[in-house]
Amino acid sequence: MTTFADPVPGGRRGEVRRAATLGAALAARGVRGIVLAYVDTAGVGRVKTIPTARLEAAVAWGVGMSPVFDTFLADDSIVTTDVLGSPDGDLRLYPDLDRLVALAGQPGWAWAPVDRITQEGAPHPGCSRTFLRRTVTGAAERHGLAFKAAVEIEWAVGLASAPAGEFVPAARGPAYGAIRQIELSDYTADLLAAFAAQDVDVDQLHPEYAAGQFEVSVGALDPVAAADRSVLVRQTIRAVAQRHGLRVSFAPAVSAESVGNGGHLHLSCWRGGANLHAGGEGRYGMTADAEAFAAGVLAHLPALTAVTAPSPASHLRLRPSRWAGVFTGWGRETREAALRMITGMAGRQERDANMEVKPVDLAANPYLALGCVIAAGLDGITASRTLPEEITGDPARYGPEEAAALGVRRLPQSLPLAVAEFRADRVLRDALGPVLADAVSAVRLGEAAAVADLDDAQVAAAYRWKY
Repeated sequence: MTTFADPVPGGRRGEVRRAATLGAALAARGVRGIVLAYVDTAGVGRVKTIPTARLEAAVAWGVGMSPVFDTFLADDSIVTTDVLGSPDGDLRLYPDLDRLVALAGQPGWAWAPVDRITQEGAPHPGCSRTFLRRTVTGAAERHGLAFKAAVEIEWAVGLASAPAGEFVPAARGPAYGAIRQIELSDYTADLLAAFAAQDVDVDQLHPEYAAGQFEVSVGALDPVAAADRSVLVRQTIRAVAQRHGLRVSFAPAVSAESVGNGGHLHLSCWRGGANLHAGGEGRYGMTADAEAFAAGVLAHLPALTAVTAPSPASHLRLRPSRWAGVFTGWGRETREAALRMITGMAGRQERDANMEVKPVDLAANPYLALGCVIAAGLDGITASRTLPEEITGDPARYGPEEAAALGVRRLPQSLPLAVAEFRADRVLRDALGPVLADAVSAVRLGEAAAVADLDDAQVAAAYRWKY
C-alpha cells in the first residue's frame, strides 16, 4: 500500500494520531531512530534521521532539507540550473507512514521514504517520488490503467578488509555456482531473514555472472511502492553485509572489464483487474494497449537512457553481447533485446506476463526511471503505436541494412549523447516538468565533465562505492 495523497502542513487527516501510535509501538520494540530516505537526481541515496519520538512532529510539519541536493553529483560537488543548486531555500520531508518499517539489518532503526513539499505547502517540483506518484495517478485518471512493477537488484560482494577503494570479491566460485552460494551462505541466509522480517517477498536470490555478484528478485507492487522497495532492499543488503565483514557495490561497473550490475525494470499494465499483457489478440497475447505501451517505451529508449543509465559508469556496462540491452529492439524472452517480453509459464500468463526494460542500472533514481518509462508508454497508447518486427538472438550480428530495416540502432554511447536525445524528447521533458528535467540534464552533464580526463578503469574506480 502507498499513500497517494500529497503531504499537507499539519499532517493529512488522522496521520498525526497514527504517527503517535506507530512511534510508540516502534519505541516499545527498541527502535531509537527513523531513517528518512530519498534518492537524488544522480541516483545516490540520501537520508536524514530523527529520533523515534519525533515521528509525530515529522508527519505534522516535516523535516527540513535544502533543495540543493537536487543538483548534487555522485562525488558531492554541486551543479546549478536556473532555479536549483543555490544555498537558498528550504524544503520539508514528509515520511509515508504506509511504508514505515523497522529495519531488521539495523537494529534500533526504522525506515520510511519521503515526499518533499515547500515551506508554503506546495509539492516540490524537483521531488522524484511525487513525480512518479502523480504519473501513476494520472494514468489511472486518463487511461484507467494501473501498474505492477519490480526492480531487479544486482550487487557485487567484496571484502571490507580490502585496501581502501579496491574491490576484492568475497566469493571465488563460478558464475551462478553452488560454490559461491555456499561461500556466502550465512550472509545470504541472514539477508532472507531480514527481508522476511520487513515483509519484502523474495522470488529468488542467487549468484550472478560477475565476480562476487549476486541478484535478488522481489515481488511486484504498485510503481511507487516498487521504487520504495528498491531503496529499502539496497539499504538492507548493505547493512547485513557490514555485519558480516563485507562491503557491497551496486555500481553499474565495479571494474571496467567485467559485466556490470543491472537494475532491470519489470512492468505490466492492468485495467479492471486484468493484465493487458496476456489474453489479448496481439502478438504473444498482448492487448492493443499493452503493445502500444511497449512500443512507446521502445520509441523513447534513446532519451530514456539519460534517466535509466545516468552515470559515466553506466556506459561501461552498456556494451554489446553482455545482456545489457544496448540496441533498440524487442523480443520474447530475448535477453539481448532492450525490451524483453515475458509471457510467463503456461497456466500463469494472466498473472505473470510483463515487459522487462534492460538498459537500466542501479545508478538510476528508481522513481525517475519508472516514472519516465510509464510516461513513454502512455505516449505510445495516446499515439496508438505498434511494435516493429521482433528480433531474435544478438542484434550485434546485424549489418547496417538489416538493422535499419528492423529499426535496430545502438543506444547513446555517452552521457552527453544521451542528454542530447533527452533534451530533444518533449514527451519526457513535459512529463518531468521544467525544474526536474533541467536538473536531469545538468547533473548528467556535470557527471560527464567530472570524469572527462579519466580512462575506463579510473571511471569505474570513481563510482565503485558511490551506489
